[in-house]
Amino acid sequence: MAARGANTKTPAISWHEAHPAPVVLISGPENFLADRAAQRIRAMLLAERNDLEQHHLDAASYTAGELFTIASPSLFAEPRLIRVSNVERCSDAFLADARRYLTDPADDATLVLWHAGGQRGKALLDLVRGGAGIEVSCPEMKKDQERAAFAQAELRSLGAQITPGGVRQLIAAYTGDLGELAGACAQLVEVSGKQLNEDHVTRATEGRVETNGFKVADAATAGRPAEALVLLRQAFAGGIDPIPLLAALNMKVRGMARVFGARGSAGQLAKELSMAPWQVERAIKDTRGWREEDLARAIDLAAETEWLLKGGSRDTQYALEKYVLFVARRGRS
Repeated sequence: MAARGANTKTPAISWHEAHPAPVVLISGPENFLADRAAQRIRAMLLAERNDLEQHHLDAASYTAGELFTIASPSLFAEPRLIRVSNVERCSDAFLADARRYLTDPADDATLVLWHAGGQRGKALLDLVRGGAGIEVSCPEMKKDQERAAFAQAELRSLGAQITPGGVRQLIAAYTGDLGELAGACAQLVEVSGKQLNEDHVTRATEGRVETNGFKVADAATAGRPAEALVLLRQAFAGGIDPIPLLAALNMKVRGMARVFGARGSAGQLAKELSMAPWQVERAIKDTRGWREEDLARAIDLAAETEWLLKGGSRDTQYALEKYVLFVARRGRS
């Protein structure tokens, strides 16, 4: 086999592909996925040997020599699993010992390092990524598309299927911790069965939809008028002021206007327009189905609606509903 180049980086695998190796780096801030990956490795090791020794080290409070003491073979040569947390806040002693350990990992030992992000310990991470171990990526899931894919995967693992509208409603109801979303998926299957739709989710999550301006804006710019109107009215019922709701929608509409008709890659346009590449891609997608004159009218209506909301109308909710529906229908009546 050819020698590994100095700049070669071992590709990271996904959390659901995690498997035992002498050294495993779990990288990324998503606690739930990191724990899932570590538990998967632990389960595989226990399936091979039920006499597995398990140890935990906190890299932030680590003192010199601990790693080598734990990794040393015991009298009966049981396999060892050593989990290390807080590597992103590791002590100098841990950094020195870990780098030394990576040059000659102990036999029958699995070292799992969890680094949640940041520059601390980068030299150690580079060693793992350069071939001293495997990396399991656990990135934070913020985008609705990512959370929807996660929920669908959870439901598939339970033998269930869900409609697109049902999964949108599910992730709208559980916008926080992934663990809570995973638990909701399991409960939904237990309560409603394995063929799921919007009605099942509505009954299971009644009262939990955490509406905010960006969810209203997302539904409107995606061309879903009924959903946008429901979310908007839920926001009103929850006491959310119309002004921040308008601001969220205006931000997306202005982004659409900036990319409308533009040519070039998302990366090029991002630099020219001072936007993130994913924002450019989303804005371009949202402009589909729009005519230039209707998008121009939406910009005018945004300013008009802002004036109405700031004292120009007694019925601010109606004014905002009218604007939201105009956007959701892409300027068509």
